Amino acid sequence: MNNFFNYIDRPSPIHKITGAAKLVCLILWTFAAMTSFDTRFLAAVSILGVILFNVSGISFKDVKAVLIFTFGFMAFSAVMLFLFSPEHGVEIYSTRSVICELPGKYALTKEQLFYQLNVLVKYFATVPVVILFVSTTQPSEFAASLNKIGVSYKIAYSVAIALRYIPDIQREFTDISRANQARGIEMESKKISLVKRLKNSAAILFPLIMSSMDRIQIIACAMELRRFGEKSRRSWYHQRPFALPDWAAMALCGVLLAISFLLFKVNGSRYYNPFI
Repeated sequence: MNNFFNYIDRPSPIHKITGAAKLVCLILWTFAAMTSFDTRFLAAVSILGVILFNVSGISFKDVKAVLIFTFGFMAFSAVMLFLFSPEHGVEIYSTRSVICELPGKYALTKEQLFYQLNVLVKYFATVPVVILFVSTTQPSEFAASLNKIGVSYKIAYSVAIALRYIPDIQREFTDISRANQARGIEMESKKISLVKRLKNSAAILFPLIMSSMDRIQIIACAMELRRFGEKSRRSWYHQRPFALPDWAAMALCGVLLAISFLLFKVNGSRYYNPFI
């Protein structure tokens, strides 16, 4: 089964960067990409993200499920954006270049297409880095990172447990699905309709929920027996001090954020306008 927000161990420079540094980089990178609508900057950031993805040693096949979900969401959001706000690009760029008229109040304009292109490039600029962060950071190290930047260790540890539990849910889902198929309940056959497949898949939810509740109870009891939460602070096994690669990575992301702000002054706003 494909990994879905799961840690993937690889011997790469990205994996060697501490979790706290990667979390800071993620925040700076995401803020830089989401605040700017300069197509040139977003395209460069997207290319850099793909390069880092290759450096990490994680192939797109390893995160196929996440990418399929992401691309599906991107296509859906693009359609919804045009349906509910077909003239938003015209309002932003203050020009209207009609390519063709469409039924009703709709018209396909260069400004709207350019705006929606920027939105899609934003996704391409941020999604690979988010996937890269989750796939290259151990859950325990991620919890230590959150605690290091000021998040309560109880909340940080809860996040770590949730991330650790995702692979278990995937594995449990696969086991239950195969057991149902062995009983004659089709889940993946193309011979049955999509509605039938969804109905058969719903049969997995109840045993999956019951199994999850049992696992939660076991974890809660184990933490209570170890007197978790009694102290105001705790130590972390996977916490590491910052080294040169960590400072270099954070400096790079800081430069990207500075360029994003500099482009505000160059363009006169968040938007790069090629129509003037």
